[in-house]
Amino acid sequence: MSIHLIKRSSRLTLLARSSSSSSRVFSSSAYLLRPHATSPTHSSTTAVQPHPNPPSTSFHPEKSSIFTPLDTFLRRHNGPRASDVESMLSTLGYKSMDAFIDDTIPQAIRVDKLSDKESSKTGIRPFSELELARRVEEVAGLNKPMKSYIGMGYHNAIVPPVIQRNVLENPAWYTAYTPYSPEQSQGRLESLINFQTVTTTLTGLPIANASLLDEATAAGEAMAMCLANVPKNKLAKGKKSFLVSPSVAPQTIAVLQTRASGFGIELIIAESNESFLKEIEQLGEDKLMGALVQYPDVNGAIGDWAEIAAKVKSLGAKTVVTTDLLALTMLKPPGEWGADIVCGNSQRFGVPVGYGGPHAAFFACTDDLKRKMPGRLVGLSKDSRGAPAYRLALQTREQHIRREKATSNVCTAQALLANMTAMYAVYHGPEGLRQIAGKVHSLTRILSESLAALGFAVVNKTFFDTLTIDVASAGFSATQVHAESVKSSINFRQIDDKTIGVTLDESVGPLDLTDIVNVFYRVKGQKEIQPGQLQELASKLELTSESVKSPISHHARTSDFMTQPVFNKHHSETHMLRYMMHLQEKDYSLVHGMIPLGSCTMKLNSTSSMVPLSRKEFGGIHPFAPKDQVKGYEVLIKELEEDLSLVTGYDATSVQPNSGASGEYAGLKVIQAYHESQGQGHRDVCLIPLSAHGTNPASAAMIGYKVVPIKALDDGSLDLKDLKEKAEKHKDNLAAFMVTYPSTFGVFEEGIEEANKIVHDNGGQVYVDGANCNSLVGLTSLGRVGGDVSHTNLHKTFSIPHGGGGPGVGPISVKSHLAPFLPTHPIITTGGSKAIPAVSAAPYGSASINTISWAYIKMLGGEGLTEVSKIALLNANYIAERLRPYYNVRFSNKNGRVAHECLVDLGEFEKSAGLKVSDFSKRLQDYSFHPPTAQWPISTCWLIEPTESESKAELDRFIDALISIRKEVDEITSGEQPKDNNVFKNAPHPLNILVDDKWDKPYSREKAVFPVPALRKTKFWPSVGRVDDAAGDLNLICECGSVEEYA
Repeated sequence: MSIHLIKRSSRLTLLARSSSSSSRVFSSSAYLLRPHATSPTHSSTTAVQPHPNPPSTSFHPEKSSIFTPLDTFLRRHNGPRASDVESMLSTLGYKSMDAFIDDTIPQAIRVDKLSDKESSKTGIRPFSELELARRVEEVAGLNKPMKSYIGMGYHNAIVPPVIQRNVLENPAWYTAYTPYSPEQSQGRLESLINFQTVTTTLTGLPIANASLLDEATAAGEAMAMCLANVPKNKLAKGKKSFLVSPSVAPQTIAVLQTRASGFGIELIIAESNESFLKEIEQLGEDKLMGALVQYPDVNGAIGDWAEIAAKVKSLGAKTVVTTDLLALTMLKPPGEWGADIVCGNSQRFGVPVGYGGPHAAFFACTDDLKRKMPGRLVGLSKDSRGAPAYRLALQTREQHIRREKATSNVCTAQALLANMTAMYAVYHGPEGLRQIAGKVHSLTRILSESLAALGFAVVNKTFFDTLTIDVASAGFSATQVHAESVKSSINFRQIDDKTIGVTLDESVGPLDLTDIVNVFYRVKGQKEIQPGQLQELASKLELTSESVKSPISHHARTSDFMTQPVFNKHHSETHMLRYMMHLQEKDYSLVHGMIPLGSCTMKLNSTSSMVPLSRKEFGGIHPFAPKDQVKGYEVLIKELEEDLSLVTGYDATSVQPNSGASGEYAGLKVIQAYHESQGQGHRDVCLIPLSAHGTNPASAAMIGYKVVPIKALDDGSLDLKDLKEKAEKHKDNLAAFMVTYPSTFGVFEEGIEEANKIVHDNGGQVYVDGANCNSLVGLTSLGRVGGDVSHTNLHKTFSIPHGGGGPGVGPISVKSHLAPFLPTHPIITTGGSKAIPAVSAAPYGSASINTISWAYIKMLGGEGLTEVSKIALLNANYIAERLRPYYNVRFSNKNGRVAHECLVDLGEFEKSAGLKVSDFSKRLQDYSFHPPTAQWPISTCWLIEPTESESKAELDRFIDALISIRKEVDEITSGEQPKDNNVFKNAPHPLNILVDDKWDKPYSREKAVFPVPALRKTKFWPSVGRVDDAAGDLNLICECGSVEEYA
């Protein structure tokens, strides 16, 4: 990743490439699996046939011109119409939007307006939706059509069309939020428990979480778990050594190196696998706390690690294994030979490689470690009627509860990708997966025999799908082989000058394998072969469509897997489609209505910005492909980094962090590296307001910083006196100040510049959390208020969908003095001249979904981005104003204005009506709404964020629902409904209550389910009654089974 300073460099003029291929995504067809360059003249639907001149060289008319496009994006993205805006401003007492903004955001921190003129230093020219589609064609065409057999945890994947269309491209799946409202989330909770079951049954361990960010960071989490398991007395004596096999993937080792220092872990890379046992014995019980091996390893070998695992256990340490789910359908599960923690990348189960992500990492562990396991865990409980119901289990493990005591800052997961993986497993079933694995292994055997016949030595004598080939044994260099492979549009892994790696996958057919083998024939100057000759070799090896079911010759699996009914009955497309629809109908998403979650920014994820994600030119690229093959991605990432730097007020950006919490961690590591470069490496105090996101203190703790809390005043603003006292007290060791702006209480504080100056004056750097950035783009900026570094949530402000709990992207933007420290990567060089090591497995993190934010920014342009912020502020203030007669809108600025969200304190009703925040959240479901963020940042509140995408009509529907609920509270305080048996305590009311033989509630069924008349026309029904969280945690069940088993 190159660093892009805020000055606007001239735009890259792009030349179109010619091709006749389709622009749709992944297919089992060998031809379609190869990305092909597109052309403005040959690759489009009839409706959008582009002009031969690419958009980068096109004519751009003024707004007043007759040629101005009509398919502009802003009016499609923002919900309120002009008359609605005027009406809402009138409700607030304003005649103009400018006057309203002036009262909302302090004048002292305002910035120069963003412009639509590309020539301006603050300009981003907007594309119409058609222009964006043309620009996508142009940029996509710059990525070379290659097929990569590089491996290293990434594979060409076939996405079953039924899953692609109905999950990946379906807003009912990708616009949902994390299932914190379980009664409205039973569909994806069931799918995630399927994912957990796939993981447990294949790894041989009893419990698994619902996904992590990537394989490398999952290994980092496992290392931290091993440390957390060490008794305090032994930890104090130095039991902090973690031994890693040298045949673990290099990107995993790099992330371990990044993470180890913050925990004080001694990370040791073993000299060799042969000396691994000896090195374990040398460390002994006093030092060793964990060991990591890969199975099969990055070079393809399948090691016998049972003796190692036994020895590690005898020394009071834990064994961590990174592995491959497809391989485990044939290999003995790590849990059966002694592993304590098993993790890896599930990408090859039907998820595009996407230049590195997003993909769902899997993570399983032994039962004794379950309460230390990071990430989300789905478990089975029961609802108020005794029926089985899923929900997130053991939530007290999460960082927002444990804060600086946490060993993990994991906030989001990769739910959408985990659901795709689970659906892939459901669709193929155990027999189908085993056949895929058997075929991949069989083709690898054919390749091995073919290479041996040519005189090339295969280094690894055991393998599943990967061969390490000593090309020097045949008198050639790796460079020569690479040069020849590229001529055939093929990438191999160049391990060193003498060695290459080849990894096969389910996409390989007879033509593909012939192409691979012929690379080596051409290198040797011999006549190329035909597919029939490989068929003859297969017959000689007795490899047939039936033999793929035979066990592997080494470390073969003997145990069954995925025996649960769900994996053994949905194998026709008809049944699969109905199963996905069955789950989808149980889940509330943005297709049903507003999701007013504060600090989550559930805005429109436009179809036009989602479409590029499905293109094979973006989805079919390996993250370690040579840079000269990925010019399209280079252009896209460069433009996105420049635009993010501009709108955040910073000088350089890195998109490597693949979640908001990952961005926090990366930003603090950059600060830490900067201090070390100044000879100030001893600085280790981090000041954090008590109101901060729980990830803030957890991230600080992960890099070894000591967290010092800062108080808030009664009006929600920072206590500047407390900040000043503590900054001065710790001035010799002050490293950083983490602050969210606008604050988590939903207000633009006027003291933000003073607060940041206090920190700078005492030697610290300022980290401004960008979680609330949707309120300020084009009006102020994180850099303008005094930040040195910030992360932004592309899955909030910049429109990447939340996916039911992930994916996300958390790029960090920095001032110029921190730019040299932006993260690098061991395979593809990124970052600055003094870069910190990698924070994610892939060089550009979850690269493929950056297409979404890039498209969002390009379609809005500078002025559109600013207008979005204004409407986000207006919508929130309109809700706050209309609710004030009925509820305690707790915090506002001196003008009575909130930011893009408002905090409603419900504490008064616990005493007067016996109602808790959770009761209000459950009752709101009966009004066909997803509840707001509950009990954060204060325990008695709702935090409401409507976003700019919601119309005034939807805002009014929400407000009317809350007014109606307020009247229901009065029925309790007046005695009309009892405190322990009312519409709140019994909420939500699922559909099946309508057919109950007996109704003994002190209110009517109509009041229960149709509290307002409009619900008779359209209503989202919770599929279960109120879920019992305690019952689920007491009897933890985290794998799927039949309903009858749990009834």
